[in-house]
Amino acid sequence: MRLESDGHLRLHQWSDDENQWLESDVMEISRHCDDSRRPCWSNGEYMMSGDCAYPKVCGEYGICTNGQCTCPHESNTNSNYFKPVDDRKANLGCKPLNPISCQDMQHHELLMLTDVSYFDNSHAVVNLTNRNDCKQACLKKCSCRAVMFRYGQNDSNGECFWVTKVFSLQSIKPEAAHYNSTAYLKVHLSPSRRYNSTAYSNSSSAPTPNKRKVILAITVPTTSILVLLLIVAILYLQRKRKYEDSDEDSEFDNLSSGMPLRFSFEKLRECTKGFSQKLGGGGFGSVFEGKLDEERVAVKRLEGARQGKKEFLAEVETIGSIEHINLIKLIGFCVEKSQRLLVYEYMSRGSLDRWIYNCHNNAPFDWCTRCRIILDIAKGLCYLHEGCRRKIAHLDIKPQNILLDENFSAKVADFGLSKLIDRDQSKVVTMMRGTPGYLAPEWLTSQITEKVDVYSFGVVILEIISGRKSIDHSRPEENVHIIYLLQEKARNNQWIDLIENNSDDMVSRQEEVIQMMKLAMWCLQNDSSHRPSMSTVIKVLEGTISVEADIIQSFLNANSAMSVQDKPYPYSVREASILSGPR
Repeated sequence: MRLESDGHLRLHQWSDDENQWLESDVMEISRHCDDSRRPCWSNGEYMMSGDCAYPKVCGEYGICTNGQCTCPHESNTNSNYFKPVDDRKANLGCKPLNPISCQDMQHHELLMLTDVSYFDNSHAVVNLTNRNDCKQACLKKCSCRAVMFRYGQNDSNGECFWVTKVFSLQSIKPEAAHYNSTAYLKVHLSPSRRYNSTAYSNSSSAPTPNKRKVILAITVPTTSILVLLLIVAILYLQRKRKYEDSDEDSEFDNLSSGMPLRFSFEKLRECTKGFSQKLGGGGFGSVFEGKLDEERVAVKRLEGARQGKKEFLAEVETIGSIEHINLIKLIGFCVEKSQRLLVYEYMSRGSLDRWIYNCHNNAPFDWCTRCRIILDIAKGLCYLHEGCRRKIAHLDIKPQNILLDENFSAKVADFGLSKLIDRDQSKVVTMMRGTPGYLAPEWLTSQITEKVDVYSFGVVILEIISGRKSIDHSRPEENVHIIYLLQEKARNNQWIDLIENNSDDMVSRQEEVIQMMKLAMWCLQNDSSHRPSMSTVIKVLEGTISVEADIIQSFLNANSAMSVQDKPYPYSVREASILSGPR
């Protein structure tokens, strides 16, 4: 016979019949007095059934509820005063976070646990029947580690039981036990809890009249000063904002001399019918269709205007001072407080990407239309690079920024990332900008020329011919990058594989298409000095000069043409977006 650590008294005996040791529980609690199936009573008390009635079923301070063991905690705040002895073995019991010290009794407190009883209620303190008296007596006696207060209908008076060594506790259901029981466990307050308890105690005590006068004498002037300072700060910020807006608007007033028209925000809201007809959107704003004096326009509204101020200024200054048949026309702009809007001519066919990435069965591109679009783009870029007082690098040439009119004439749009380059400058240093798939290798050095546009133009030529995106992750890994694909097909003399499947017209004129691919190769040289100028590109397109063979060989031997596209970008580089024109 052995008394186990969990309180069970077990009998171990050898059975010759079964040839093994048999185990039985001598002190089985779950029993019935007779066949009536009524619960048992001992000395007039209800005997709790199940393992929860054993003294150490859940170890010291453990609470047994339907066979499950937990540690005591404060129900209102969920504060913890105990922690498991072993997190993986709940039945080993709990231990106080702060051990009880008899030298520090003023910091003892009782943790209340409702509907919790104890296996041993035989040591009642007869002369204590009041709940508060029972609790206070335990707090004054160091050996008392817990109080069990058992009561009936009157929750103030009942039986008080002291516990000097706390074993397992058990949850009860009053309606089944026919009595109520509340356990109070003595705990030692930590320094932080002492401070909170003291603060709460002090705050709960009512101030005396003298204290009220002192408090009022301090708080009223302090509050008045704070309110006054707040008013002054608000007025200062409003005044500062007013001057900032005034200064900012004056910047645009200086620009407006000889510039496009300046519209009010209300006028543009009216012409777009409250910005209801959205044509597209991109990195810096959304484009809406509108009508000014019966003329259809595209209104680009910048979003997060304070972050996009540089882009807005660049576009107004750049497009407002130039005019070319192959550049989008800026009709006007709006500047009111934080509002920034640009008004462009309306391009009825939308952007080029809609026509080359998606098959338009009703009006597919023929080869002549593709060639004319490529020539239009080249003429627009040539004017930017060579026809203006200062060279203008567009820096974001891609199909989304090429707009088409009713006759499929192409115009270069979106100058939000453009860069002015003096004629005597060979290179400029600038932060990486543009769109992955169109970035020239020299962007890795941040030293660029207008030749980065030539590189992007070469990528656009390939997209127009192939009808696919420069980077297409939906394709097999070896075909993701269009430039790698061009190198492979050219080496194997499989040029025809790059032609868009739906264009019989291009297949029948494949020699001209191959010459166009070779022009793209020239534009895609890794060394920017080996790329042609846009005026030279126009001569190739018009048939006055041809692409040299060594240029083609140089492209085929290159092994880092896509280095910029493959590396993580150290700066903010936009995905393909829609900014200037209608979509």
